[in-house]
Amino acid sequence: MDSKTAIRIALDVMGGDHGPDVILAGADIALERHPDIQFSLFGREADVRPILERFPRVAERSTFRHCDVAIRMDDKPSQALRQGRNKSSMWLAIEAVKTGEAQVAVSAGNTGALMAMAKFCLRTMANIERPAIAAIWPTIRGESIVLDVGATIGADAQQLLDLSVMGAAMARALFHIERPTVGLLNIGVEEIKGQDEIREAGRLLKEGEIPNLDYRGFVEGTDLGKGTVDVVVTEGFTGNIALKTAEGTARQIASYLRAAMTRTWLARLGYILAKSAFDRLRDKMDPRKVNGGVFLGLNGVVIKSHGSSDAEGTAAAIDVAYAMAANGLLTKIETDLSEVYARMAVSSANVPPQAQDEAVS
Repeated sequence: MDSKTAIRIALDVMGGDHGPDVILAGADIALERHPDIQFSLFGREADVRPILERFPRVAERSTFRHCDVAIRMDDKPSQALRQGRNKSSMWLAIEAVKTGEAQVAVSAGNTGALMAMAKFCLRTMANIERPAIAAIWPTIRGESIVLDVGATIGADAQQLLDLSVMGAAMARALFHIERPTVGLLNIGVEEIKGQDEIREAGRLLKEGEIPNLDYRGFVEGTDLGKGTVDVVVTEGFTGNIALKTAEGTARQIASYLRAAMTRTWLARLGYILAKSAFDRLRDKMDPRKVNGGVFLGLNGVVIKSHGSSDAEGTAAAIDVAYAMAANGLLTKIETDLSEVYARMAVSSANVPPQAQDEAVS
């Protein structure tokens, strides 16, 4: 494919628990699915070159840049930013997005460091105070998007509205839904329940006629797995707890199943007879298939892969990166946010000064 139409992805090859072995193997799997990908690879040459030779297809579709610094998984964000700015594989991958060399960056490195570097290098979009991390969430009816799952703690009504717009734009890019359904995560579906910020955000979404999304009101924790809406919006503290709880529950269920299937000879026989059903269940619960948290609200797209991911999980994160770049996520978010804030400005201008004073008081 012509290089002008290819999707170029910047890879932090040193990121994650396993480094170049897994990252390059995942890149090779991703190339099978998307032959038009090109990679900009960043890492220590002595570590990367010998492994890259085992993946000639990746080598052929890549440029490589040596860097002296690799951010450790236990580095504090401030320390990583101070020591890794302008010279680490993580920073250079993000910077490639800033300069236009790549459309999207992928790293399995330290989450806090990645967010700090991405925010410092790319800056937040106009009117966006805080970036967010959006996760792809497996549900009974398919997949949903949940955000924020840990970028920032707390959010006011306007920030929750911004998250709704950005999450809906991601759903449009990833799921090709014209008007994704959106719900605010709350302790109940009744409008009188929840914190003031959530209730006010619900009012803004309900009365604001926000373009390109279909607001469906409050949703509860049980709705996450049901897939009641395409996009579930919450602040980072609650979202991160929900994410970790779901991951832990999936491991717990898998452990129960393994124990039950090997307990007796009759159970083993039952497993053999129902193996295809168990295989489908295992595939549905496989966290590698939904790997790839998307940083939203920045002037560039960054994907966070799980640090413990294997090659298949890394490939899944690259799949998400490819979809975000190919379907114009950044442009969708910028357009939608611009329209929302333009409508808000017009609405504010049409409100009499006396009414504005009464609303403030």
